[in-house]
Amino acid sequence: MSTPPSHQVPPQAGQALPQGYGTPPAAAPGGPAPYPLPVYGDPAAPRACRFCGGHPTVDTSVRAHQGILVIMRFQKVDGPFCRGCGTAVVRAVTTQTLWQGWWSPFSLVFFTPFTLLWNLVAHLRLARLAPAAPAPGRAAPDQGQPVYRRPLAYVALVPVVWAAYFITAVVTGSA
Repeated sequence: MSTPPSHQVPPQAGQALPQGYGTPPAAAPGGPAPYPLPVYGDPAAPRACRFCGGHPTVDTSVRAHQGILVIMRFQKVDGPFCRGCGTAVVRAVTTQTLWQGWWSPFSLVFFTPFTLLWNLVAHLRLARLAPAAPAPGRAAPDQGQPVYRRPLAYVALVPVVWAAYFITAVVTGSA
């Protein structure tokens, strides 16, 4: 009884493996390698902005935090960013954190303030860059208004006023 070709028995120890069974095909003499290795960009070359393709860039992360009573959500946007694109991302994400980040007790005390500090550090790193022109065929996003000129950023005053009222009430004993 013969074994069908699709169900061949593996060779015994010491036997040569048939072509296509567990080994890559051999390169033809003087020919290209059968499986070319992937070629990646030069690691020393400057990286382009992930949005507009401009230079110079800085490799940084911008974070957002959302507190929802007992649930929290963390977001992160990784670079590299040029100055204009990074500023647009920092402004959008920081505004989002300012109006959505405070609505959980742990968020109010820990996560939102640290997220805002992280974004401030990212903003300072981006501000040191020279302005960049986008790569041909690509456009930089609109930076929009600064955070202090965005109405949603002032929602953060609600928990700040509440905390000030609560601390004042406890200290004066009127709570």
